[in-house]
Amino acid sequence: MTRRIPDPEDRFASLVEELAALDGVALPSAGRRFGSDALKADGHIFAMLSAGRLVLKLPRTRVDELVAAGEGAHFDAGKGKPMREWLALDPASTLPWPQLACEAYAFVRH
Repeated sequence: MTRRIPDPEDRFASLVEELAALDGVALPSAGRRFGSDALKADGHIFAMLSAGRLVLKLPRTRVDELVAAGEGAHFDAGKGKPMREWLALDPASTLPWPQLACEAYAFVRH
């Protein structure tokens, strides 16, 4: 039996609702600029959806740990160079999005 993967757009919309009340969080806005569709804390992007994957800004060691565990990959913003503090979570990962997003939120607010 194959596990059904929930729609990433719906999961991200739920995540946005869940984190909206956190201090300093700016919600995604309409627009085509980079980051307009991202969650930000004090002006810094900490979570966004890109190509159906949750992308999070986390400490480099945490990203490396999650990549080594097969939970995702270093995010590449299309420039051909993976970003060390950005994780593109694998769509099949069972890790909880809210928990990881809260880690990212705490990291950008340090």
